[in-house]
Amino acid sequence: MAGEQQETGLYRRIVVKAGTNVLTGGGANLDFELMASLVEQVAGLRHRDIEVLLVTSGAIAAGRHVLDVGRQREDIPSRQALAAVGQSRLMHTYAQLFDEHNITVAQGLLSRGDIMDREGYLNVRNTLLALLEWRVIPIINENDVVAVEEIGVDVFGDNDNLSAMVANLVDADLLIMLSDIDGLYTSDPHEDSKAVLIPMVGRVDQDIEALAGANHSPRSRGGMQAKLDAIKLATAFGVAVALVNGREGQVVTRLAAGESVGTFFAPTGSKVESRKRWMLSGLSTRGRIVVDAGAAEALRTYHRSLLPAGVDDVDGDFLRGDIILVVGPNGQQVACGIASYGASDVAAIKGLRSDRIEEALGHRYGEEVVHRNNMVLL
Repeated sequence: MAGEQQETGLYRRIVVKAGTNVLTGGGANLDFELMASLVEQVAGLRHRDIEVLLVTSGAIAAGRHVLDVGRQREDIPSRQALAAVGQSRLMHTYAQLFDEHNITVAQGLLSRGDIMDREGYLNVRNTLLALLEWRVIPIINENDVVAVEEIGVDVFGDNDNLSAMVANLVDADLLIMLSDIDGLYTSDPHEDSKAVLIPMVGRVDQDIEALAGANHSPRSRGGMQAKLDAIKLATAFGVAVALVNGREGQVVTRLAAGESVGTFFAPTGSKVESRKRWMLSGLSTRGRIVVDAGAAEALRTYHRSLLPAGVDDVDGDFLRGDIILVVGPNGQQVACGIASYGASDVAAIKGLRSDRIEEALGHRYGEEVVHRNNMVLL
């Protein structure tokens, strides 16, 4: 199935997740040779016009390297201090490595609150999509300096859950989870010589989840259960997931080329339908935008963004980041989407050209009232 998807050109956007254990090889410090290989593979995809986002751990390990300290300091304040020192070194290393391939990178430090907050979700999504449009590779890490819960009890699971959220956030086609094991096994391969690698999983059900206890790494913060939780989330939103050994040669390149490596988890839902259900579940009952016939046609036929010039009326009181309904002049539902402006702002700019937004409001979040990337047709 993975090969079939690549042959039909569906892997246009890939999220690659590299956890601490992969980047350190189980040691205290970063493995720079491994990082160089990973960067070379990601750069190769980017030069083939495949958009890539990298979700990376490693700030704490980089901090240990800079300060020349081992694992003797594992309390939360010490780990956060190490992350504060190491994050800039981690990004500097990535920037230098990607620069050898003439690729620009951007840093994104996220916490759960950044994604769960409605306005934060919109800001992060729009920023990441803009970076991809500019052919920049976003390098995303959890903000360990402030994430007390995550760094202590692994709410994000060594960035496992974060990578699934990012994959959903940007409508990725494939999430590659680099681990220190070859994939999901029928039992613990470290203890059972008869353990068999499972090449493909159609759905993460109770039988698959029961294998989590049988697949573990003593050094991994995330653990197999955290990985399966993240995989279940990603596949439900229509994202395929590959769980592979990140230290296996050219594994990212091989996966993108359609080779069967590790364990492939098939999407359990359609991206469009999942996104529609998500939007409809959060639809504000207080807000809708009425558009003229021309705008309604542009949305339906050409999937254009909704510009202020096409807005006739604003109904209700919604905020920027709320999910609202877009209706045509006769009241027929056209789309639902994430509002780039609140109701009062939309009322002030309705009917105007986009180049007059800042003049009317004194600020500007973009040209669109609802961007097409944040819209689902009904």
